[in-house]
Amino acid sequence: MYYEIRIQGHLSPQWSEWFGGLAVVNGNDGEARLTGWLADKAALYGILNQMQALNLTLIAVNPLPGAPASLAKPGD
Repeated sequence: MYYEIRIQGHLSPQWSEWFGGLAVVNGNDGEARLTGWLADKAALYGILNQMQALNLTLIAVNPLPGAPASLAKPGD
């Protein structure tokens, strides 16, 4: 499933690989958005556990089942 995870504060895009390849985009609103495909709930919980270990403040987790075709899962 394609997810958008919002956290308080900004992250360097270099964290993308550590967060399972999720794209890191920092907004002008002081939030970072991590977006991308996660294989299953276990992968999602793994990312959330990593965020907790870094003491990041989670704002929202949004599954985006209607992700645009341009964001098609690799291999599809």
